[in-house]
Amino acid sequence: MTAIASPLNQPGKGILLYMSGIFCMATMDLLAKILSQEVHVTQTIWARYAGQTIIVTIWLLPTLKTVARTKYPGLQFVRSMSLLMGTSLFFMSLTYLGLAEATAIMDINPIFITLGAALFLGERFGPRRAFGVVAALVGALVIIRPGTEVFSPAAFLPLIAATGYATFILLTRKVGHDEDPRTSLLYAALLGAIVTSVIVPFFWTVPGPKEIALMLAIGALGALGQLFLIQAVRFAEASAIAPFSYVGLLIAAIWGALVFGEYPDLATWIGGAIIVASGLYIWHRERAAP
Repeated sequence: MTAIASPLNQPGKGILLYMSGIFCMATMDLLAKILSQEVHVTQTIWARYAGQTIIVTIWLLPTLKTVARTKYPGLQFVRSMSLLMGTSLFFMSLTYLGLAEATAIMDINPIFITLGAALFLGERFGPRRAFGVVAALVGALVIIRPGTEVFSPAAFLPLIAATGYATFILLTRKVGHDEDPRTSLLYAALLGAIVTSVIVPFFWTVPGPKEIALMLAIGALGALGQLFLIQAVRFAEASAIAPFSYVGLLIAAIWGALVFGEYPDLATWIGGAIIVASGLYIWHRERAAP
């Protein structure tokens, strides 16, 4: 099997793959919200990681011995635990918040990535990018609305989850210079599966046919979404596909309305729009930077 790299000469295909990955992830979140109404959220998180581990291991089986070798065992562990934290808190938030509301807050993670890259990776962080970060935080506060009657402490769960995911991405950048992307994919799934497998027996509910189907679908969509996202960068530059990340917010809003009858209020739409605009602004600045 060849490494995850190829000429970036098919941006249309890369964008299509990326949007397919975003659709898989948004649909996985929908199913996670449904499943968490039937079983403990820990069981939902376990299904996401165990399913992805099985699928990724089967996919990498011919080269598993080589791919499993990592130059950064410590960083891979912290990276995987950061992703697990982000996933766990986001899935927990779905038991309290609407799908679109939680997704809108979670979408602040690209801003945290930009800030973290400046603080820990030495990347540029001028006043214009600082403005984008502050604006995005304002957008999150518009959605969360602390101090008002509609405020819910659960709104901070996707905000903290976004920091976990941003840490995961920053560490992925750190190890990605000379680590096979498939190695990172494997450990992100495997370590999460091991940790949740230790914890889940304490919260286990015997699943019925519906719950089993949902658990299988969550694992499959998680794995498929990750594979789509990785494959996308084979055909298009990251800067070309980055703006399409926010399609996930629209998909979440549609799923929330169709399945749960959840219609985001005006503040959620305004805050979400501020976060999206801030992310697109920072993306534009990164493309324009020398």
